[in-house]
Amino acid sequence: MGARILVTEDDPQNLYLVKFLLESSGHEVLVATDGEEAVSVARAEQPDLVLMDMLLPRMDGYEATRILKSDPAPVMPIVALTAYSMKGDREAILRAGCDGYISKPIDPEVFVGQVEAYLPK
Repeated sequence: MGARILVTEDDPQNLYLVKFLLESSGHEVLVATDGEEAVSVARAEQPDLVLMDMLLPRMDGYEATRILKSDPAPVMPIVALTAYSMKGDREAILRAGCDGYISKPIDPEVFVGQVEAYLPK
């Protein structure tokens, strides 16, 4: 049985591709299109993993990650899924509390394996 993965992505094309790849591999995908929704869905659903775009409307992925990581309940891994690739971006993402980083554009051939590496054993 696959994992429950929350995908936080505001771009419809990226969301479609990520959702398709994960569901095709047997995972259940929950969706949020902004940071506020991501916090709400993650708290309510307690997914196994959160994929977090960092550039989001209403509340960015940095703030959403900080909020989720400050919750007293056990927190699921949060992996940045972002096009940010400038020097220092990776460090800022990890400082915000992300457990890892997957760059966009994603490579469909290796994406699911990259994601599954962050799933709790």
